[in-house]
Amino acid sequence: MHDRGAAALGFAEGEIMMFDYGSPAELFMAKRKGGPRQRLGYRRFATAAEAIRFAVEDFPAVRTLGAWMQVGDERFDCDGIHRLYDRDEYPLRRRTR
Repeated sequence: MHDRGAAALGFAEGEIMMFDYGSPAELFMAKRKGGPRQRLGYRRFATAAEAIRFAVEDFPAVRTLGAWMQVGDERFDCDGIHRLYDRDEYPLRRRTR
């Protein structure tokens, strides 16, 4: 899967990547039931920050299930979601890990 959002997060030294954590977001999870991929699980969030928190804190299997998040025209894979969560600009309180 091409991850345009994660590529944007890998910006060059000195460049600033703007991300609106307040934008609506959709989270998609590939459901597996014993074999090939079945239908996608889907959840819509009022803000990207809430989607990111759910994916990282409440849904730790996000990496193994191949989840991805859509925010506007940008798509973020599980690594991109984690990078957004780890940024200083992330607006919500993080759980202690």
